[in-house]
Amino acid sequence: METSFTTIDFLPFKLVTLQLPEHLLKWTLFATCCLSLLYFQSISKHQRLVPGIPIVGGTDREAIKKNRLRFIHDGKSMLEEGYQKWCGNFFYVPSVLGERLMIPVKYLEDLKTAPIDKVDFVATFIEMFEGKYTTMGSRSTLHPRVVKAQLNHNLSAVMPPVQDEIKDAFEASFPPCDDWTEVNVVEQMTQIVARVSSCMFGGTTLSQNQEWINASIAFAIDGFHGAQKIKKFPEILKPIAKHFIPEIRAIDNHYKAAEKAAIPLLQHRERTGEKAQDLLYWMAEQAKGSEQEKKFLAGILLKVSFAAIHTSAAAPTQLIYDLCSMPEYFQPLRDEIRTVSGADGKISKMGFLQMPKMDSIMKESQRFNPLLLITFERVVTEDYKLSDGFVIPANTTIGVPTQAISMDPKLYPNPTKFDAFRFEKLRNEKSGQEGKAQYVASNPESMAFGYGRHACPGRFFAANEIKAIMAYLLRNYDMKFKDGEGRPESLLFETQFLPNPTGVVLFKRRKN
Repeated sequence: METSFTTIDFLPFKLVTLQLPEHLLKWTLFATCCLSLLYFQSISKHQRLVPGIPIVGGTDREAIKKNRLRFIHDGKSMLEEGYQKWCGNFFYVPSVLGERLMIPVKYLEDLKTAPIDKVDFVATFIEMFEGKYTTMGSRSTLHPRVVKAQLNHNLSAVMPPVQDEIKDAFEASFPPCDDWTEVNVVEQMTQIVARVSSCMFGGTTLSQNQEWINASIAFAIDGFHGAQKIKKFPEILKPIAKHFIPEIRAIDNHYKAAEKAAIPLLQHRERTGEKAQDLLYWMAEQAKGSEQEKKFLAGILLKVSFAAIHTSAAAPTQLIYDLCSMPEYFQPLRDEIRTVSGADGKISKMGFLQMPKMDSIMKESQRFNPLLLITFERVVTEDYKLSDGFVIPANTTIGVPTQAISMDPKLYPNPTKFDAFRFEKLRNEKSGQEGKAQYVASNPESMAFGYGRHACPGRFFAANEIKAIMAYLLRNYDMKFKDGEGRPESLLFETQFLPNPTGVVLFKRRKN
């Protein structure tokens, strides 16, 4: 059969180059001509803008169309502009999925307990990562229930083996670094976090299963890249397009690898009655109805692995970049680590709570480089009235411009200055600020982990995991940028603000 190559253009996107059989090429070109008009019509048909609410970049149709595309790679400055210009009040920011309504933080209490069928938390994640095609996102409540009720209450039992796994993971994947050695930080942190998180997921059975590790990493990468590729197609073409996107085609194999790793472990535990302090054991124990299916549990574990890798690998990477930019902070952190580490090098339950310097620099690094520019994102599925009578129209995506808030001088004095121990000083200077100044804090001034009942439940484990990884690194390695090089800039894609994957740092093992 004759095959042709084509690059499909339609407003506002340029679609990827496809290799298509001749008959599919003709059909696709015809459909594209029709759907190029339907695309913007569908947005305007389904989304109603609130009259009088300003729009970043202008309110005329051409400006909105232009700024939808601008948002892909300039969303950070657009959100800062809107927040500053309209003083934290309502404003719209155009995006390729429509105009997102940024809400003032005074409405958080109204919205945090809103019914999920009216103000949908899960829909935004599924939308961001094209969950219909990548399978990312889940409406199951099993894993958040278990993280809140079991994992968070058993961190003292979980962290010792996790710290053993950190040592094993570095020894297995990190270069010897007997002399200064170039290391791709994102690549290495992803490998290490995948192993360390897997230890929490299912003990060493999972953390030392390389096929599972590879699948969990590939699922995160393929899901992200697959989502970005399929976003370039209008909705009606996506069911066809998915067959031509290698990353989406590969996802089924990642589920098979997850089932191969998790199901025998579940069967062994069921057969022997073996108990464990890990996520898979707790999920199997707490599962109800169809949640008890082993294939379902394996799939949920794979989805949880995406969240763990996506978040927990980014934070230490950004922190390594920051420390290499400001080496004066190495010694104070090493001194603190020394005070909380036991003879075996491990940090105890109390030790994790007694690291105000590490906690502060983690939070300051997050303030400058949050994983998401917008949090508390929801899709409002029907007209929703707030307590003062303001009505959010149906089919509106709402959110809080978290990164812009974190640069508000009324909240953070001299906000553009990186002050590593800003939050430690806040704890010491203001009584009652202990909780609000912590890395895991979730409040209207600090919303990197969201807010309310859907705030990230795994942030307490993630905080300890990051502290333990950084403690191991700082105890065992010196690090610096290559001569003449500076901090790699974070990469912006729509609402995501990601560590630069090409960033290289020189490491050298310390002689303790």
